[in-house]
Amino acid sequence: MTVVLLHGNPETPVIWQPLLAELGRTDVVTPQLPGFGCPVPEGFGATKEEYVAWFLEQLEPIVGEHGPVDFVGHDWGGGIGMRAVSLRPELFRTWACDVLGLFHPDYVWHDFAQIWQTPGAGEEYFQQNLATPVEDRVALLEMIGIPRSTGEQLVAVSDEAMGTCILALYRSAAQPAMKDWGEQLGPVGTLPGLALIAPDDPFVRGVDLGGEMADRLGATRHVLEGQGHWWMLGDPAGGAAALAEFWASAY
Repeated sequence: MTVVLLHGNPETPVIWQPLLAELGRTDVVTPQLPGFGCPVPEGFGATKEEYVAWFLEQLEPIVGEHGPVDFVGHDWGGGIGMRAVSLRPELFRTWACDVLGLFHPDYVWHDFAQIWQTPGAGEEYFQQNLATPVEDRVALLEMIGIPRSTGEQLVAVSDEAMGTCILALYRSAAQPAMKDWGEQLGPVGTLPGLALIAPDDPFVRGVDLGGEMADRLGATRHVLEGQGHWWMLGDPAGGAAALAEFWASAY
């Protein structure tokens, strides 16, 4: 079975490199979200619905050749991916997600998201970000849990196109948009699922809201002790072990 790892914001697939080394598998695919260090297709508006449609297009040939996938979604990769699972569950064998709290009816977007969702303030944020010296931007990523080596790679591809895509994506997801998606996750519960809960993640309320959503969907909970939002960088060995155990027990 193929494993599909989908990254989030403000990221590229480089965030998966330490986890890939620990998994030690050759059947792993890491799609790259349009606009996140790669070109934006002509006519692509970067809304959450367009990202879901794009992701399903990536999955269909993989499933056609190798069968349903084991999906792992982080950050917006989890948001986009879980919506895809709800729409096309036949494409998936299992799912794992670290942002189930986003779908809870009580979820309130974090402070950065609210800035990006505000016309004018969001544009100013990314103008200032691009004007900030590279070293300072790398240091900021390091402060929030992204190791320097990874942060340098992310900053190197952070550009105006990425900022534009982030604004469009978050504005398309202003509440009650995520609450509505959460109400439509029913088909997800028909598949084996794993809720990856990082207690020190300040963005997604994984412990309380994510845990409740996991229970509603009949998913297994795994707490990544001592980890924050970028658990795959902070403890790749622990993350890989949790995923391997889940996949082995799923069938």
